[in-house]
Amino acid sequence: QVQLVESGGGLVQAGGSLRLSCAASGRTFSSNTMGWFRQAPGKEREFVALGSWYSGWTRYADSVKGRFTISRDNAENTVYLQMNSLKPEDTAVYYCAATPLKLTMKEAEYHSWGQGTQVTVSS
Repeated sequence: QVQLVESGGGLVQAGGSLRLSCAASGRTFSSNTMGWFRQAPGKEREFVALGSWYSGWTRYADSVKGRFTISRDNAENTVYLQMNSLKPEDTAVYYCAATPLKLTMKEAEYHSWGQGTQVTVSS
């Protein structure tokens, strides 16, 4: 099992930036892909971005493409989500997740989840 702890959320004005971190511990070698998901109030959780732990391949939701960047520091077992040009509609709880599968955007295929970090973007 992989333990994940997110940090870096907060309140920011529209147009601003935040960087989320996800520190992984435990059986990190079993996680091929790391993903970021988010859940806004009253909405279902949705895919945001993912990255391969080993190959560097990435994928993004259309709503964040060009604004968000996922990256990793293998030595620190940490995955980051750099969020630029934030919009009020980006307001949500952001979750980090891990899966042994390759580059899947399906929430059900992620076996480990962090507790989430709140991101609030004011207009």
